[in-house]
Amino acid sequence: MENGAVYNETTEPQAKPPRRPFGCTLRHLRGWRLPTKALQAILSLLAVICEEIVQDCITCGGLYFFEFTSYSAFLLSLLILCVYCTDVYETFGEDKVQRV
Repeated sequence: MENGAVYNETTEPQAKPPRRPFGCTLRHLRGWRLPTKALQAILSLLAVICEEIVQDCITCGGLYFFEFTSYSAFLLSLLILCVYCTDVYETFGEDKVQRV
């Protein structure tokens, strides 16, 4: 007897899960949460654009603070959308995402 006849494959290879385009999923932001986060990103980007339109100001300290906060809100809302709407959430795990 040959070794090939004795040791046949007894298990089937596991099927890979279907790939989503760019790993996108809306499973973690359901209901009103997804439109709210998308609206937050759009409005904070609009605030950054409106701030950049201002050419002259007398006291610019408040304007610079507004620019910093609106740009930070835009970046953080994009980060939240990327984490919750891609495979990153499953990769890191819920406990690590909640901690961050």
